[in-house]
Amino acid sequence: MPAIDPDLKKAIVRMPSNEKDKLLLRLIAKDAVLTEKLQFELVEHSTTLDERRELIREFIRRTAQLNQDSAGWLMMDMRTIIGYISRHLKVTKDKYGEVDLMLYMLNTLYEHNAHLLQKYNSRTDKAADYIAKRTDQLLKKVAKLDPDYHIEFADEINKLLSWVNYAAPAHYARQLGLPKEWEI
Repeated sequence: MPAIDPDLKKAIVRMPSNEKDKLLLRLIAKDAVLTEKLQFELVEHSTTLDERRELIREFIRRTAQLNQDSAGWLMMDMRTIIGYISRHLKVTKDKYGEVDLMLYMLNTLYEHNAHLLQKYNSRTDKAADYIAKRTDQLLKKVAKLDPDYHIEFADEINKLLSWVNYAAPAHYARQLGLPKEWEI
């Protein structure tokens, strides 16, 4: 984004307050994420964090129960969910929630669609690679959180690692050096 010319900054500062307000409101309306972020911070006073997480969890549950017929469709669902999780992070800056939701997504989708990812083959290749990379990202994000949270995530991470290392993503898990068990 280019820097604002100093002369323009001075001119904007000199504008009447009501004109600046109108301009600001028009600009904010053009950015949906910024609008949602301001709604969360200024109107909701950051009190709806749990409700926002639960909405995404419910979407994950519904998506997992769609009974996809291929690993490719499953991967498309994961990408859609990751988009919602990323938006949640941009709006709320909830790093704990990002890890929690991503872990929940990977485990829930596998539990409902394990039959699609049992064996590595050409049909599962892209999804297996995607899952292994997401698992690697997840482990890096967990490592950045306060160590007190590691205990909360340990069981779910080990469940995720057990299937990632022994199902279709195993080949990519080995390439990425994913552990077989996560130690706190």
